[in-house]
Amino acid sequence: MTNGNESKPANNRELSLKLLVVLSKAYKVIMDRAMRDMKKYGLSATEFTVLELLYHKGKIPLQQIGDKILVTSGSITYNIDKLEKKGYLKRVPCSEDRRVTYAVITDAGTDFIRAIFPDHADVIESIMGGLTPEEKADAIVLLKKLGLEAQKIE
Repeated sequence: MTNGNESKPANNRELSLKLLVVLSKAYKVIMDRAMRDMKKYGLSATEFTVLELLYHKGKIPLQQIGDKILVTSGSITYNIDKLEKKGYLKRVPCSEDRRVTYAVITDAGTDFIRAIFPDHADVIESIMGGLTPEEKADAIVLLKKLGLEAQKIE
């Protein structure tokens, strides 16, 4: 014999599983479209993201870039090397701490990202066009809440 409370955990579990599937599928489609746009500029998704980060935030220690854009440190080194060869960024040693090296966007990198970013932002706006501005604001709040709670779980 069951009471009314026993059906809620099963329903909650089912909703949690469904949310994971829907969130994963949406993320994959959205990122595929965004990466396709990034690649048309001759950059990998990581290169594009690093360049955009430096453009909007200024110089950043190499050791912190991976955490900011959610990629491994080995991948960061590889992509920093590629961006440096393209002339879009340079490494600058910290004068106060020899262990720290900054990634700094060059004038060529600034000119490049400034020229392409508005079109990329339009593509992202189009990708996110399935939601109203109010729904986007709600989704941001809810997804942040979901992520922060998930971080608490060990």
